[in-house]
Amino acid sequence: MNILSWPEHERPREKLLALGAHALSDAELVAILIGSGTRGRNAVDLGRDLIRNAGSLRSLLDLRTGMPRPRGVGKAKASRLMAGLELARRCLAEDLRRDNCLTNPLDSAAYLRARLHGYPYEVFASLFLDTRNRVIAFEELFRGTVDGTMVHAREVVRACMRHNAAAIIVAHNHPSGECEPSEADRMLTLELRQAVGLIGVRLLDHFVIGAGAPVSMAQRGWL
Repeated sequence: MNILSWPEHERPREKLLALGAHALSDAELVAILIGSGTRGRNAVDLGRDLIRNAGSLRSLLDLRTGMPRPRGVGKAKASRLMAGLELARRCLAEDLRRDNCLTNPLDSAAYLRARLHGYPYEVFASLFLDTRNRVIAFEELFRGTVDGTMVHAREVVRACMRHNAAAIIVAHNHPSGECEPSEADRMLTLELRQAVGLIGVRLLDHFVIGAGAPVSMAQRGWL
């Protein structure tokens, strides 16, 4: 059934304007983003099918340039979904920059997960902070393969100097979804702490991003 034939209070856009975005289901929110359905399926039905076929809402939204698009998602719909997720990422980034300081690992974990989760290869990135632990910048420093990336401590040091950072929080993702840090991850953390410490920069944390909640090396007592 075409959405226009639904009672007005049940239509996704009208429902959003009347009750707020929190009142909508995942499928209804996706329907608003994609704008229209396909032959025989309205936008909500299509949204529900897309989420189910992708396996999760996260998998659907984490479309990357050059990656195959889910069935039923053309270029226009894919661009709307990608734009919606990027807006969410930028809102998180603004929240970090507005905060007085980062004192809790949870303050930065959500943002780092949003930026790094879903890549089909490993990415190593850093948040650069000032003397009050306020965010100066976020930068992806290294990209690797599906099972690893080469991180050079000297390049992290150069990035710290370029941003005039007083402290950093680093993170990398595990495309396999496994969040548990490897022994190599722990060794890298110690190497980075020593390297940036030589220029007076503090390494506050190293997160591993996977399918679940990010793992904080600081919380594990490994810093």
